[in-house]
Amino acid sequence: MSVDMRQTLRSRTRRLLDIQGFEDVDTQDLAPVAPWLRLTFGLCGLLGGIGTLMASPTILLVLALIAALAAASPVHPFDLVYNYCIRYLTGTGPLPRRGAPTRFGCGMGAVLVLVTAWAFSAGHLVVGYALGGMLTFVVLLVSTTDICIPSLIYGTIFGWPRAPGARQSGDLRITGNPS
Repeated sequence: MSVDMRQTLRSRTRRLLDIQGFEDVDTQDLAPVAPWLRLTFGLCGLLGGIGTLMASPTILLVLALIAALAAASPVHPFDLVYNYCIRYLTGTGPLPRRGAPTRFGCGMGAVLVLVTAWAFSAGHLVVGYALGGMLTFVVLLVSTTDICIPSLIYGTIFGWPRAPGARQSGDLRITGNPS
């Protein structure tokens, strides 16, 4: 790739993507597809928001299944939309595999969506709207800012990715600060 074709990431964006589990992906490979990593979360937020607004356990159960599959696999089902369609239109490469922090977040999301679907089906509308609203907010936050609250929780529990300088020097120290 020529020097003028290379794309870079802001250090803040790179760090937020590291926290999501992309710390082992080379920046030159990650930069062109980084905006497309948000598509998956945007689609989840859209589906979750529609399911919440409609108080639809059916829509939410479909989303819970998608989130459960995403938790079990390094390739989110919605990544396939990009990998098999959009990337050919944009001329970019495939999305990298999702790391444990993102899959952990999808697992948390699956549980929250199931509880939300149950709340609506049991007639607990206030609980359903509160949980669905919270879920939609968290997913839209990561889809617009790359700030993934479940990945931050994962980092707090299991440790943070290497510091940015460590990636270049080979130092494997873990930092305790996500910023």
